Amino acid sequence: CLFSIFFLLFCSFMHSLKMFYTASSEVTNFPEFVIVGMVDDFQIDYYDSNTKRVEPRQDWMNKVTDDDADFWEWLTERAVVAQHVFKVNLDNLKRRFNQTGGVHIVQVMYGCEWDDETGDVNGYDQYGYDGEDFIVLDTKTMTWVAAQQQAVFIKQEWNKDKAELEDLKNYYTKECPDWLKKYVNYGRSSLMRTMSLLQKTPSSRVTCHATGFYPNRAMMFWRKDGEELHEDVDNGEILPNHDGSFQISADLQLPSDDWGKYDCVFQLSGVKEDIVTKLDKREIKTNYAGNNQGGADNHTGGKHMRAGSDGSETRGEISDPKQKIKQDRNKNNLRP
Repeated sequence: CLFSIFFLLFCSFMHSLKMFYTASSEVTNFPEFVIVGMVDDFQIDYYDSNTKRVEPRQDWMNKVTDDDADFWEWLTERAVVAQHVFKVNLDNLKRRFNQTGGVHIVQVMYGCEWDDETGDVNGYDQYGYDGEDFIVLDTKTMTWVAAQQQAVFIKQEWNKDKAELEDLKNYYTKECPDWLKKYVNYGRSSLMRTMSLLQKTPSSRVTCHATGFYPNRAMMFWRKDGEELHEDVDNGEILPNHDGSFQISADLQLPSDDWGKYDCVFQLSGVKEDIVTKLDKREIKTNYAGNNQGGADNHTGGKHMRAGSDGSETRGEISDPKQKIKQDRNKNNLRP
């Protein structure tokens, strides 16, 4: 990405939605079935065969119920069906590999990516068995590719189902990206951003600090008379917070001239409006003794701003559990 003194251009950010399904047998102290959902590499929800309940893992994911009050119940129903489908899948694969007891694991990873600048989307869908690739969907040609000899028959059967392949194409080019955009919006609009001016001592640098923002594509810089400063400035890296949000800071050497000429600018990818904080002694928060700056309470955080998954019918010898359930479809597993 290139930026000048006057303009800063964000790199495009590739958002991702990834779903992980894991079914296992005879694994000590581990649920037989687990689903984990991830957006931009942090967890958004979770299900396992012990709790039998899909639960959010980010507070802002609860915002989904504003659009659909029954969302979590709906998702739980589909997870329960997927659990049963996976149990049959695992049994079928053990027979295909001439296996009986012991530890065995089926894994599925599927999802999509969306470039928030170009709008480009792509999907991925792959199965693994006992730690090895088993079968993968080529989303460019919309054909299944066998990674092992035991998957050839399944590949042939799945590639015959043109209607299902068309459904998958629609899912990975439209439905999945739509869900991803919705989840990203929940995070972007729900996470509270706090921007503050901080100082350790009267002679130390002034720190401009923003925290609680999402995603992790943001820029912060100091300006003088509207132009970006490069001297007497120390720009920090974006760091993660414990809740999945992020923080960033930029230090400014105390100016000798009029403080009113200076301001701090925070820019978040995907948000049109910048957040600008003037360098004002009354706004600086500090805990050094004798401080009379910062207004009534220097121990409270500065300005607050708000930035402006399922089981399915079977195919071949194992079924694809991630397609949305359609109540009018047959969901019985095919014979092993």
